[in-house]
Amino acid sequence: MKTTMRCGFLRTCLWRFALLPIVLSGAVHAQASQPQPQNQAQSQNQAQSQKIYNNQQLDQMLAPVALYPDALLSQIFMATTYPSDVAEAAAWSAANPKAKGDDAVKQVNTKPWDPSVQSLVAFPQVLAQMKEHPDWVQNVGDAFLAQPDDVMASVQRLRAQAKASGNLKSNEQQKVTEQAAPPGSTEGTTIIQIEPSNPQVVYVPQYNPTVVYGAWPYPSYPPTYWPPPYGYYPGQALAAGMAFGVGIAITGALWGGFNWGHGDVNVNVNRYNSVNNVNNRISGNGNQRWNHNPDNRRGTPYRDSASRQRFDQGRGGSQQREAFRGRDSARDASRQNSLQSFDRATNNGSSMAARRGAGETGAALNRPSGGNRGGQGAGDRGNVNGGNRGGGQVADRGNFSGADRGGSRQDFGGNRQSGGARNNAFSGSQSPGSSRSQMNRGQASQRSMSQSRGAGGGGGRQMSRPAPSRGGGGGRRRLGV
Repeated sequence: MKTTMRCGFLRTCLWRFALLPIVLSGAVHAQASQPQPQNQAQSQNQAQSQKIYNNQQLDQMLAPVALYPDALLSQIFMATTYPSDVAEAAAWSAANPKAKGDDAVKQVNTKPWDPSVQSLVAFPQVLAQMKEHPDWVQNVGDAFLAQPDDVMASVQRLRAQAKASGNLKSNEQQKVTEQAAPPGSTEGTTIIQIEPSNPQVVYVPQYNPTVVYGAWPYPSYPPTYWPPPYGYYPGQALAAGMAFGVGIAITGALWGGFNWGHGDVNVNVNRYNSVNNVNNRISGNGNQRWNHNPDNRRGTPYRDSASRQRFDQGRGGSQQREAFRGRDSARDASRQNSLQSFDRATNNGSSMAARRGAGETGAALNRPSGGNRGGQGAGDRGNVNGGNRGGGQVADRGNFSGADRGGSRQDFGGNRQSGGARNNAFSGSQSPGSSRSQMNRGQASQRSMSQSRGAGGGGGRQMSRPAPSRGGGGGRRRLGV
């Protein structure tokens, strides 16, 4: 009995020793594999939370606009993500200084700009400031795309500071309200909102940040100050810290808003659709979350890797380079429509340069022009009504008198597809044989002219300069005329 129990105990121990390496290897494998998804999540969070500006830099940058009305400020943030469009809109506004309000927005609603940029032409003083500070525009846009929570928190910090200094309060131009921040907000414990006192009249404030914010907490990052644009604000009012210009009547151009506590901005669909043309309208009602449209970025590179990962997906490098060089899909479509209309009216009469400008390539670029204007048939401009212009079979407009001049075919505006490359400044270096034939043709023409002069004038008009007359006696050549 004891022997049997001892054998069973030994057998059990042996089994345990045999299974021990397997158990240990499984535990080690589990410990090694477990952190992998955690590391991946950490890398993703790091990419998403990449900060390109700290709080001091953001407060410094946003000081000139943090006290603007919420709706206007939200649309400014949207527009700064399209710096190329902002530059064009600012130039348009400067060229049309009397355009403002909803009417100005309707004047540009066919422009290939993002709707947020179009909306700013309602406020020419705002675009005048942005025109003077293009670096600011791009920096704010980069910050808003990369760290919107921090940008909105900066606005709230600055507003709280101005309010504590006694320089942010309700008046005839604006209504300032304060409420508790929603749970989980990254923008502080309270939210300060600024709205127009009259929803249909908007006043854009102008102020000196060194005055309205009181003692600036970051001496190494002094607040940005924008001098008021000429003609919009009374200079004496700025001595008090804040001034308001003339109110701008608005019904639909102000359609943005902040979703405070959630780090994003909204679009009021009804107001948005009331001022934008049918091609830019969006479906739905109420407020919808705004999303950046990378197609309207027009090749301006994104500053941080997280934004590149989010917005550059599906956009090849060549497409971005073309956009950055000024190629725009809306403009290309307009050029293509115009070219097609011209070709229909002229039987493919467009030039090669016009086709290149419309973005055509390959067979479309090299298609015959004008119904093979340089060839045979009824459409041959060189053979009017089948007759013979100038004697001889003139089947090619470029082949005067029917002969092959110098052995090379001259096709003026005809079928360049069969006639080789179009002449340009580099054709001689590319085709030395062609240059040599042209030189021979020129020499032959000179010999012909010399023979004509020697024959007594019947061979055509003399093209060379007459020889100067000689005086009698000394045989000296006259140098004067």
